[in-house]
Amino acid sequence: MAADLADDLLILLVDVARHFRTYGDQVAQSLGVTRAQLSILARLDGNPDLSQKELAAIAEVSPMTIGRLIDCLEGHGLVERCGDAADRRIWRLHLTPKAAPLLREIKRIRAKLHSVTTKGIEPAVLKAMTLGLQQMKENVVSRRLTEASS
Repeated sequence: MAADLADDLLILLVDVARHFRTYGDQVAQSLGVTRAQLSILARLDGNPDLSQKELAAIAEVSPMTIGRLIDCLEGHGLVERCGDAADRRIWRLHLTPKAAPLLREIKRIRAKLHSVTTKGIEPAVLKAMTLGLQQMKENVVSRRLTEASS
C-alpha cells in the first residue's frame, strides 16, 4: 500500500505544498515577515495600485484577512494605503521604497526555489504540469462554488 501512495498524484501535491509552506515559513521568518506577507508583497510588486478588495480576490482570501496583512505591512513601512481619486471609499495599495530590498530577496529566493524544484524536468514537462495544475485548481474552485451555491 505504501508503494501505491508514493505515486499518488494527490498525495504528492499535498507533500510538495507542505514542503513549500515549510520552506516559505523559514525564509519569511529569516526576513522578519510571514509567508503570507511575502506573498502579498510579491503580488503587489506584480500588480501595482490594486485595491484591498482586488488584492483579496487575487490572493483568494477574505478582505478582512487582506486588511490585517496590509495593516502589518504598513506598520513595517513596506506598504502604504493611498486614496482612490475616483472613489474615496477605496484604498489603493502601493509598495514603499523600503520594500525594494525585500522584493529583490523574494525574487532571488523564488529563482533559487524554482531551480532546485525543477532540476531535471524538461521545459515541455514543466509547461504541461503548469497547465494541468491550473486546470486542477479551476476544477476544484468550480466544484466548491457549485456546491456552496446549492
